Amino acid sequence: MKTIIEPFKIKVTEPIRFTTEKERKKILEKAYYNVFQINSENVIIDLLTDSGTSAMSHHQWAAMLQADESYAGARSFFKLEKVVRDLTSMPHFFPTHQGRAAERILYGVLSRKKRYFISNTHFDTTRANIEYAGGTAIDIPCKEARDTQSDYPFKGNIDLEKLETLLKKYTTKVGSVIMTVTNNSGGGQPVSMDNIKQVRYLCDKYQTLLVIDCCRIAENAWFVKHKEPNYQKKSYYQIAQEMFRYADAAIMSAKKDGLVNMGGFLTLKDQKLAEECQNLLIITEGFTTYGGLSGRDMEALAVGLQEVFDKDYLQYRIRSTAYLGEHLDKLGIPVVKPFGGHAIYVDAKKFYNHIPSHQFPGQALVCDLYIKGGIRSVEIGSLMFGKSANGKFIPAQWELVRLAIPRRVYTQSHIEYIIEVFENIKKTKHQSKGYKIIYEPPFLRHFTCKLKQV
Repeated sequence: MKTIIEPFKIKVTEPIRFTTEKERKKILEKAYYNVFQINSENVIIDLLTDSGTSAMSHHQWAAMLQADESYAGARSFFKLEKVVRDLTSMPHFFPTHQGRAAERILYGVLSRKKRYFISNTHFDTTRANIEYAGGTAIDIPCKEARDTQSDYPFKGNIDLEKLETLLKKYTTKVGSVIMTVTNNSGGGQPVSMDNIKQVRYLCDKYQTLLVIDCCRIAENAWFVKHKEPNYQKKSYYQIAQEMFRYADAAIMSAKKDGLVNMGGFLTLKDQKLAEECQNLLIITEGFTTYGGLSGRDMEALAVGLQEVFDKDYLQYRIRSTAYLGEHLDKLGIPVVKPFGGHAIYVDAKKFYNHIPSHQFPGQALVCDLYIKGGIRSVEIGSLMFGKSANGKFIPAQWELVRLAIPRRVYTQSHIEYIIEVFENIKKTKHQSKGYKIIYEPPFLRHFTCKLKQV
């Protein structure tokens, strides 16, 4: 059927407060043109992130009532542990309050002895945790990722030639190779199973750890099944299990494909490394059988990690995201192709080609989306990843705006509204202006920086 319908019925609703364009201009100015600083009640459609913004199912809510909130040895922990072990086949499992806590623990431990961390593309919190611990994060996306308009199906792949060159160069100084599936900073693009296998081969050859950032692994499994030969007959769950088998460790922000509002985990194969991580977990997160999560959180996550592999859910998820991408493309909005699973990425550098990178064209589009339609999105470009060295501005590889779609939250008419807002912005896009930073913190500046229109 051509019509996309949600594979669920709505039982509880949350009201949306409608604001005027005049109101939104004042709100944005008060927030110093940083949409992270806008109260959610002043947002009509919130596409800032798909992290922790999912709607939970009635099975998840029911499971929460059965939670065991004991400090140590809670049955809710053992229920979640079984689900994670069945999925990952890794013997050591630690719950954390979210993914960046797991990153801080693992990369904090690894950075004590190793310096370099190589990835298809590090996301913002991953890079920040590595750099804060004294490490160096290196991105080597595949060559095909450079062309945002090509239809190459696995632009999330790592560049294997560059990877081997770096592993040869730094030998014993590499803390780990990190495969982010899907590649969030690179346009939400999936990673092929073949690429993961070859990365595993190189990690074995140079005795290096392979870590999978698996927060969107179910969505990546969908692309493997439908785009990669020899996987059409496997289930999404089986494909994810195979991915985990090639890894030495995995980190998950369960606020994405865990279908929960809070939670994450770290899982490992090596006992010695697990013991070091456990010590840091207890100091900073909590005891090993709750790790910063309530029993209710663990119960909901145990259910969510199973629901996310449902074939009807994944078909709806991928197709409804693509629907937005297809219609923006028809409008002539430059979007990253092929469309990813959790978001549509607009190439702001092409859309606002009159705004240079140092004036953040992506942030200009973010601000225009909020003013014109009350839509909150996020810049993934030079505001997030750009740097200065010796007084010279170094732009990010891409100037993108991510429209991250929360899971099981918005309906078809919400998507139609987003398309209409873009149609209106396109008419006056040449009038848009860039921005400059008037305040920034040392790490993750895009969260709290203050901006001014040029």
